Amino acid sequence: MQLVSVIMPYYRKKEYVENAIISVENQSYKNLELIIVYDDDDINDFEFLKNITQKYSNIKILKNDHNIGAGLSRNKGIKNANGNLIAFIDADDFWYSEKIEKQIAYLDEKNLDFVFCDYLKKSGPKKKEIICSKEILKYENLLYSCDIGLSTVLIKKNIILNNLFPPLKTKEDFVVWLSIAKKGTNLVKLNQTLVEWNSVKGSLSSNIFQKVIDGYRVYRKFQNFSVLVSIYYLIILSFNSLKK
Repeated sequence: MQLVSVIMPYYRKKEYVENAIISVENQSYKNLELIIVYDDDDINDFEFLKNITQKYSNIKILKNDHNIGAGLSRNKGIKNANGNLIAFIDADDFWYSEKIEKQIAYLDEKNLDFVFCDYLKKSGPKKKEIICSKEILKYENLLYSCDIGLSTVLIKKNIILNNLFPPLKTKEDFVVWLSIAKKGTNLVKLNQTLVEWNSVKGSLSSNIFQKVIDGYRVYRKFQNFSVLVSIYYLIILSFNSLKK
């Protein structure tokens, strides 16, 4: 049974993090380690995290010397991972109990390097199922719309080690998926909804201005597109994002 290393950056999500941790610990697939990367200069939540995780032998907490952001914190978790498979969960998200088991079975059956799934987006009392229309995403598809939820991904460690997260505040996962796809890896969907993604007010992912800035950087800096081409793709990306 392969070891799966689950990476969770933590920054001021005290209200949600215990449910996220429980959703990992309640997986039907049991050979997991959870690496929490504490990324807050304020240490008030650090003791709280230690207290709620001390009963689990498969959890370790890494503490950053200072706030470095979610992407670079994930890189730190990846580099400290013991598993050959890497999964991601944000501290305010939730996995259904068979998420990892079903994804590993699909990964093995299809001989894949990367698998993701659909997810349920929650914004307060509102819920919406986010379903990617394509079962295989290639680089050309991704340029127009990032349809991969970070907390839905299961990936082989050797692939992600060669495509680490950049120091962006948002869209850092988009850069990674584009990089992986551009090198020829198929990003394949398991056609099931296995994750709940919380849209939390005040989070970076809810900051539209920041997302627009970082979206432009994805194309201009990381894809080396011209200004006009970058703006073209950014407009389409923003439109597709609003539809979600």
